[in-house]
Amino acid sequence: MSEEFGSNFITVTDEDGNELELEHLDTIEYNGETYLSFFPTEQEDEETPEEEMGLIILKVVQENDEEILSTLDDDDELEQVYEKFMENLFEDEEE
Repeated sequence: MSEEFGSNFITVTDEDGNELELEHLDTIEYNGETYLSFFPTEQEDEETPEEEMGLIILKVVQENDEEILSTLDDDDELEQVYEKFMENLFEDEEE
């Protein structure tokens, strides 16, 4: 994790080698898995529409005895986890 902006920010590299700075918003456990939600800190690519730069959800997976963050390839899993994050967000707002 990048400490440049504090411990709530990380830099990830996509499959094309582009770096993206993300702010960690929340972590949840769901169906025995750990998921983290992030929001991009800035829009680096002016060609990318703002509506495509929303919430980013990554899953913690074990690879070679190391925890890494992975995208969710299953649309149903992504939708279910997104709903859980939204439930947590609205619970926090009500309190």
